[in-house]
Amino acid sequence: MASSSCSSYNSPCAACKLLRRKCVPGCIFAPYFPPEEPQKFVNVHKIFGASNVSKLLTDLLPHQREDAVNSLAYEAEARVRDPVYGCVGAISFLQRQVQRLQKELDAANADLIRYACNEIPTALPAAAGASSSVQPLTPPNRRGEFDRRIGNEGGGLYQPPGAFPLPYYSYPWNDNSSGDMNDGGGEGGM
Repeated sequence: MASSSCSSYNSPCAACKLLRRKCVPGCIFAPYFPPEEPQKFVNVHKIFGASNVSKLLTDLLPHQREDAVNSLAYEAEARVRDPVYGCVGAISFLQRQVQRLQKELDAANADLIRYACNEIPTALPAAAGASSSVQPLTPPNRRGEFDRRIGNEGGGLYQPPGAFPLPYYSYPWNDNSSGDMNDGGGEGGM
């Protein structure tokens, strides 16, 4: 948990400080909203309200409260940044990015297979006078040959999730350099 109690340092937790009330030793907000992080409670209070958060924390089991507060803080921060979509906008942005990258990966894999298959020598058909005991040629196992050439006998080019960290992203609708997405609206400006 973030801090042990309000009375140990004689400074109220961020919630009690904002609400201008005395922080008692059993304060429900104290372990989750330390005085060093006032903006965390400001956002949560602005979006959800202190009484709703208090009711929610009271109804939860003690081991569930920290996760609930972290979720509320994340959603509140996302709602402050983007009042319409909140964290759903961030999730949609990331899903579109994953779909785009998956298409690029599929195209790259197809190019690799096509390139590897073009380099595989194919057997020439049997000469006209050859004996009839020769077996007909079967097409080579191109995928197996490709995997053998690149050292991927396990098959596929699957990369496990988390193989590379995702960079920090900014919302495209909050990017001021891209035009008029976030210019305050209207023709006249402010």
